[in-house]
Amino acid sequence: MSKSKHSVAYLIHSRITSILSITLVLILLGMTATLLLFAGQLTAYVRENLTVTVVLDDDLPEADVQKLRKRLDAAPYSKSTRFEDKASALEELKKELGSDPTEILGYNPLSASIEMRLHSAWTVPDSMASVQGRIASFPGVKEVICQDDLVDDVNHNVTRMSLIMVALAALMLIISYALVSNTVRLGVYARRFLIHTMKLVGATPGYIRRPFLRDGAVMGLIAALLAIAALSMGMYWLNDELDGIFSFESLRGLLAVYALVLLAGEWITMTAMFLAVNKYLRTKSNELYTI
Repeated sequence: MSKSKHSVAYLIHSRITSILSITLVLILLGMTATLLLFAGQLTAYVRENLTVTVVLDDDLPEADVQKLRKRLDAAPYSKSTRFEDKASALEELKKELGSDPTEILGYNPLSASIEMRLHSAWTVPDSMASVQGRIASFPGVKEVICQDDLVDDVNHNVTRMSLIMVALAALMLIISYALVSNTVRLGVYARRFLIHTMKLVGATPGYIRRPFLRDGAVMGLIAALLAIAALSMGMYWLNDELDGIFSFESLRGLLAVYALVLLAGEWITMTAMFLAVNKYLRTKSNELYTI
């Protein structure tokens, strides 16, 4: 391979490596921004998957069960309900225990129940206690079982996770700039002699910077588009796994994340390129071999 072909191959390899490095950094930055932006929706999703079990009287007629379920469905705190009869509850218990308790007891010890999910606004401790008291007063209700410990854990972790995510977003921005800056500086370092040659023939600093800044803008754009594509696939997978957690209105927030990734890619690469070129514009010829 000739020297010129070797140089071209090295330049292409260097550009690809730089773009991939910047892409990975922007993906991490975009993931952090996405988590921060959709933290409220993710928290609401977790809260709304907490269930309240309404245990019914054993002798409650089917008609009264349906009336009670309709009453619960119409309640402002109810998101959804699911009825489970004694036979279905027994089958689930068999799977968990690996044996049939009726063989020992001689009867089905379980009761029919209604599994109810609440709207997220009602999953704070005071509201949960109020809901529990209301349902317990309904005719035909034997017991109301709330996941109090789990609710407390979720509410306790919401504030802590929000603070951690804000700190993580700031940290990721600093790390992103440091990593991209190092990547860009290595690329400029390989062309330090070209910069010095252009200085010798009388090129102005602005003229020398221009092609480097253009390269930085192109690398930042390509890296941002690759990062946006990766984030889109990740969001599509997450939305599919979580049964459509993100609504159509979430697209606005997602577009804001994409805009952030695009601007971050351009700003970080061009700023790093500008500073790196300036360094070698100030470097004397006898210092080029010692850097």
